Amino acid sequence: MTAPIIQLTDIRKSFGPVEVLKGVTMDLVPGRVSALVGDNGAGKSTLIKGLSGAQPYDTGNVVIDGVKTTLSSPRDAAHHGIEVVYQDLALAENLDIVQNMFLGRESTHNGMVDGAEMELQASSTLASLSVRTIKSVRQKVSSLSGGQRQTVAIARAVLQKARVVILDEPTAALGVAQTEQVLQLVRRLADAGVAVLIVSHNLADVFKVADHINVLYLGSMVASLETTETNYNDVIGYITGIKTQEVSA
Repeated sequence: MTAPIIQLTDIRKSFGPVEVLKGVTMDLVPGRVSALVGDNGAGKSTLIKGLSGAQPYDTGNVVIDGVKTTLSSPRDAAHHGIEVVYQDLALAENLDIVQNMFLGRESTHNGMVDGAEMELQASSTLASLSVRTIKSVRQKVSSLSGGQRQTVAIARAVLQKARVVILDEPTAALGVAQTEQVLQLVRRLADAGVAVLIVSHNLADVFKVADHINVLYLGSMVASLETTETNYNDVIGYITGIKTQEVSA
C-alpha cells in the first residue's frame, strides 16, 4: 500500500478537565478517501481542527511524509498541503467564482491583480476535476446551487495544490442529484492522488465514496475499517458504542 501522507499517533486534546481526544491514531493515504464518522460529541471537529492548525493538539505525534511535524497554525497546515473545506464553505456570495477561489491569495503581475491569469487557472482547475455544471467562472456565488458552491470550495483547495483535503459534511443540505455530483468530485479528487478525509453523518454517502472508515466514540478511535470488509450495521454499532474494536496507538 502507498505510504500515508499523514500519520496521527496517540493524539490527545483536553479542554479544562474534559478530555476530548483520547489517544487517537489515524492515517491519511494519497489516492484514497477516508471517512471519519461518529456521533455528536465524539471528537470529530476537534480532530480536524488540529489537522488544520486552528486548534493544535496537546500531545501525540503528527508525522507528515515520514517527518514528525507540529501544526501550530493554519499557515503550517497550508505549507504542508492540508486544506479544509468546512460545512459553511467560507464563500463570499457577493464575489464571483474566480474571486472566491483566489480570495486572500490573488495572483499579481507588476503589482496589479492579474484577473486574466486567475480566470485561466480557475477554469483549468474546474476542468481538471471534470466539473461541467458551472457555465461561467465569472458567475456570482450568490447565483449558484448548494452543489455548485461545494464544488467551488473543493476546487479552491485543489487550486492551492492541496495534497490532503478534509471535507466537513460536504453533502449536508444537498438534494439527491447535487449529492451525487459532489461524491463523484470527491472520488475524482482521490483518483488524482489527493488524500481525502470526509467527515459525515450520512453513512449512505460514506459507503458510496469511502475506501476506509474511521469511527470515533467519545474521543477514542474505536474502529478503523476497510469499507469493503464492513457493513452499515457494524459501523452503526461502533458509532453507538455497542461494538468495540479499539484501535491501538
